Amino acid sequence: MTDRHERPGPEDRRVRVQGRPVDAFPARPAEAERGSVRRITVVGEEVLSRPCREVSEFGTPALSALIDDMFLTMYVADGAGLAASQVGVDLRLFVYDCSDDHGIRHVGHVVNPVLHLPDPGGRHLLEDFEGCLSVPGAAMAVPRTDRAVVRGSDKDGAPVVIEATGYFARCLQHECDHLEGRTYLDRLSRRDRKDALRQMADHRDDVFARRAAEAAALGR
Repeated sequence: MTDRHERPGPEDRRVRVQGRPVDAFPARPAEAERGSVRRITVVGEEVLSRPCREVSEFGTPALSALIDDMFLTMYVADGAGLAASQVGVDLRLFVYDCSDDHGIRHVGHVVNPVLHLPDPGGRHLLEDFEGCLSVPGAAMAVPRTDRAVVRGSDKDGAPVVIEATGYFARCLQHECDHLEGRTYLDRLSRRDRKDALRQMADHRDDVFARRAAEAAALGR
């Protein structure tokens, strides 16, 4: 998911990491400093259109390396969230660094997430513009519920519960969609989907160039 918010600085104290408040947090977590940039898949590639497999082995170097790479790839692409399928890996995992509508920054990863939304009678849908790193250069209005909870595990298998409101809730729903083989395009009318694909055709080369320049600036 693309980031519509200005990224908080390293001295920002309103930060939750893995759902827990912390006193301070760097602009980029240690995972990103260890990671390598991976290619981001683009809508139309088969890995984005099928449900992902559950992670069955925790605490492995391979899983840690994947998370590190996903964090750095997300930052290079100026994203707020990134699912494993977006780097070509069909595992149920996503990373995020997204501010909510109250200015609180949320950073972390969730393995094998399960999305919980309010009961239909208590849902409040908000329509807001949404972009996707796998639909480069496009943004469309998508209705999403304003609250969401995700339950899963961290990379070592410890339980994780993430509660979200506003734009952060949108981010969690967007990333969980990826793990079911859906992009936000699948939630659009046929006309709006065509509009989004036209936007992508017009702007993706510029987006790819910006990502390449950012990766080069980092020496990655």
